[in-house]
Amino acid sequence: MLLRLAPLLFVLLWSTGFIASKFGAQHAEPFSFLAVRFACVLCILVPWALMRKTAWPSRRVMVQAALTGLLIHTAYLGGVLAALREGMAAGLVAILVSTQPILTAVLAGPLFGEWPGRRHWAGLFLGMIGVMLVLGPKLGDVAANQAISTLALVSVSVALLGITVGTLNQKAHGMNGDLVALTIAQYAAAFVSAIVLAPFTETMQIDWTLEFGLALAWLVIVLSIGAIGLLMLMIRAREVSRVTSLFYLVPPTTALMAAGLFGETLGAVQVVGIMLVMAAVFVIRPMAKTVPVKPA
Repeated sequence: MLLRLAPLLFVLLWSTGFIASKFGAQHAEPFSFLAVRFACVLCILVPWALMRKTAWPSRRVMVQAALTGLLIHTAYLGGVLAALREGMAAGLVAILVSTQPILTAVLAGPLFGEWPGRRHWAGLFLGMIGVMLVLGPKLGDVAANQAISTLALVSVSVALLGITVGTLNQKAHGMNGDLVALTIAQYAAAFVSAIVLAPFTETMQIDWTLEFGLALAWLVIVLSIGAIGLLMLMIRAREVSRVTSLFYLVPPTTALMAAGLFGETLGAVQVVGIMLVMAAVFVIRPMAKTVPVKPA
């Protein structure tokens, strides 16, 4: 039942990440924000793991999980926050990182033998067209009113590579063992990297407002524990390129949430784009193969 509901829950939870990050990024610099976030996650997961007497995987598995954490959490989240901090529009960040399914599909073939078929490729490109239609008006506003810095472009590129390579590494090396233990290894490595990078790149000043506290709590509990846990579960049970097709649903879902929270309106073209994205995921996912999940 959880695996059946996981895709819907993941998209809904992951889509809130851009909104919560937008609130939080106004009060803290990227790596300082991430260091606090990861520390909070570890303060929850480590006692939980000790209470449930978690069976810890081998050192090799933990090292691979730590590498995945550096890629998915430090590189991806740090890149997204840095791009937002540099003034890049959230819509533009979302559409750039949403190209991940295509990059993943290209790499998953030679790495895992998960060669995309014609229908899969058709779905991937249909999804990209839909995302472009959803965020197209926002991209036009950015082009007209705001220059994009080189640092913002570099940051979002690092984010894209981080989430893509991290997901592939998770599939290749980090799937055997207790999910709680693997998650702790990921966040421990991400915390160390963030706390090391912050003093060299930032002032490390945080504006501890109620808005920042609420954004932090949401990102820690809902995103870092809930959404990441669902992502790991789905990667373990399904082909990685088809799991990542869910990321196409994130920008349109985020746009719908922003319309409700910030009063942003959706035009007819954007509604058509949302429908295309939903159709693209429908085209891709019926072919997904599900494998039994071994007990941790």
